[in-house]
Amino acid sequence: MNCLVLGGNGFIGSHLVDQLLAEGHKVRVFDKNEEYYRKPLASVDYQYGDFGNRGLLMEALANIDVVFHLISTTLPKTSNDDPAFDVQSNVIETLFLLEQCITQKVKKIIFISSGGTVYGNPSVLPIPENSPTEPECSYGITKLTIEKYLYLYRFLHGLDYCVLRLANAYGERQRPTATQGVIPVFLERALRNDEIVVWGDGSVIRDYVYVTDIASALLKALTYSGDTKVFNIGSGEQYSLNEVIQLIEHVTGQPLKVKYTEGRSFDVPINVLDVSRAKSFLNWTPTVSLSEGIARMYAWMLKGY
Repeated sequence: MNCLVLGGNGFIGSHLVDQLLAEGHKVRVFDKNEEYYRKPLASVDYQYGDFGNRGLLMEALANIDVVFHLISTTLPKTSNDDPAFDVQSNVIETLFLLEQCITQKVKKIIFISSGGTVYGNPSVLPIPENSPTEPECSYGITKLTIEKYLYLYRFLHGLDYCVLRLANAYGERQRPTATQGVIPVFLERALRNDEIVVWGDGSVIRDYVYVTDIASALLKALTYSGDTKVFNIGSGEQYSLNEVIQLIEHVTGQPLKVKYTEGRSFDVPINVLDVSRAKSFLNWTPTVSLSEGIARMYAWMLKGY
């Protein structure tokens, strides 16, 4: 298939590109920047521009069968600072994308949503896809809004889609200097023997999923044709920040310098996803444990990343 990966030079996107190429698909990447850790791949058609540059986005959609929408212009912890920008740059521009998918006869769109934010403070654990959705940040609201528009465009125009609600992603090519992802940040601090800052007492519990497992789920979504459209993608296992720190200490063989500070209002106490639907319908299952994933990432960082 001819595949367009929006955000294909990012952390998750680059791993998806690798797996698409390995499966023999033709890949076009639309991104505003080149990959951070690798040079452009000879077999990929790269087109560069902002998601809001509609002319360039229209060109990138030419002769495409399937679109992977991995772009988000905001982050959970800062999205509440300017909800209008969040809506304009993500929801409105995605609506333009959907209109163009209809015009250019794209067959399917696969969207990365957020299992960590769309549910808010969960009432059931692990969280199934039919749980109440009460996002506590604009980021989660825009993700959920796009999910609803995908449903609408299938209802109105027959545009097929699939939504993957991700747990906390981590793995190789995740930048430790970025503002998202505790595992790369903690690992880099461990390498530098620097202090680690933990918001709260370290009891916050999350579900961590390795990036190659995410890419394999996206690949499964490519060929999936069932009526169920929304899937949680995570490990289905829970780890507190303190347990993550213990695993990092075990992998690195050294104690970490940890400083605990006041917790953040937008951090829900616990978020663990029920991934049984993805196992049943997508025939997907996570294969990389948290300890193995941390060890892989640490080995990659030791090489100088």
